[in-house]
Amino acid sequence: MTQRQTILAIASGGGHWHQLLRLSSSLPDDRTIYASPLLKTAAGAPGRRYHRIADGNRDTKLRLAIVTVQLAWLLLRHRPGYIISTGAAPGCLALIMGRWIGAKGLFIDSVANARELTMSARLAKKHGITVYSQWPEVAEREGVAYAGSVFEGLVGLTTNTDETDGQPKGKREAAA
Repeated sequence: MTQRQTILAIASGGGHWHQLLRLSSSLPDDRTIYASPLLKTAAGAPGRRYHRIADGNRDTKLRLAIVTVQLAWLLLRHRPGYIISTGAAPGCLALIMGRWIGAKGLFIDSVANARELTMSARLAKKHGITVYSQWPEVAEREGVAYAGSVFEGLVGLTTNTDETDGQPKGKREAAA
């Protein structure tokens, strides 16, 4: 008899969390645990198992240490077989730590990164974690996988792009 494995779906707040929720319909509710900082409840994921974790990044090392302890507790308590993250430091850290308990990982870089991988995606790749970019040019240049955008179920690019360079609408103007 094969044991059905738990999935840990983890992302930072904001856009990372929204992109993860776009994928949630593809994940089995009875086996998926969600984790994110900043949200007191499973906002946008009602009725699902949810853990709030602290937020931390390379500039907040003490908070990142707290995140590490929280993630260790989550990983040891639930022993997920798979970890999926759409980004930022807590998700990347969970993926790296998850390898210690044999969990398989998947990092989906943010759709906002149309030019290069994020630091978290590069770090995940360095640790042998499967990384996807939501931009075919970035995936090819960085040597990672591409399967589309979370906004189209990872089967094609979002239609919310500028036809001249494939960059999300508003990003070019914001960068100028």
